[in-house]
Amino acid sequence: MRELDLKALNSEKKNAADVISYILEMMGPSNIALASSLSIEDQVLTHMILNINPKARIFFIDTGRHFQKTYDLMEETMQSYKFNYEVYAPENGDIEETVSRLGPNFFYDSVDSRKRCCEIRKVKPLKRVLGTVDGWICGLRRDQSPTRQDMKVFEWDNGNSIYKINPIVFWSEEDVWEYIKAHSIPYSNLYRNGFRSIGCQPCTRAVQPGEDVRSGRWWWEDPDKKECGLHLGTAHSIKY
Repeated sequence: MRELDLKALNSEKKNAADVISYILEMMGPSNIALASSLSIEDQVLTHMILNINPKARIFFIDTGRHFQKTYDLMEETMQSYKFNYEVYAPENGDIEETVSRLGPNFFYDSVDSRKRCCEIRKVKPLKRVLGTVDGWICGLRRDQSPTRQDMKVFEWDNGNSIYKINPIVFWSEEDVWEYIKAHSIPYSNLYRNGFRSIGCQPCTRAVQPGEDVRSGRWWWEDPDKKECGLHLGTAHSIKY
């Protein structure tokens, strides 16, 4: 793995496309991958990365509980950009054992139960794909959540022992929408119905005007602690 000077990189002023170009050149397109949930942020990054390198790796974690509209958008995006996602899914044994023992809606019972669901449906598949790369690109933004306020563009993810790149971490939600409209990027129809952050169907709902962007995700939990486990261990783990 090539070592990056994160302090120096974070002191430079690069736009999002320049960040992607730099990291693809430094690591090579086979050693870094974009994680896409089909969010508006990830659609922006998909557009950018495929314009830079049409053979760049983009993966999708199919938890088995997504909205049908997410799968529809996945199909539309593949056709629009002429590429295929790498798709990773949970282990059958994990789903069978947990749901047989606890029931299909066990994740509503407690925070620990919900994190268990995220662990088997998201985190474990993520670790499989991250085992094939030296870095991953994410569509995280600081203003999405209180848990993301300290994130930087270039980070070291202690939990996965891998570099993590957040090209649009300083963008606002308005910035994202402006880019989408300027480039006619496909996005989920759910955003037209009050959704501002979209995950698994049982854990996502529309939000009311004035509510936090991620208030529709795991709405029954403390907003200061709402993460699925994919992005823990990075915000304060910047390796200088």
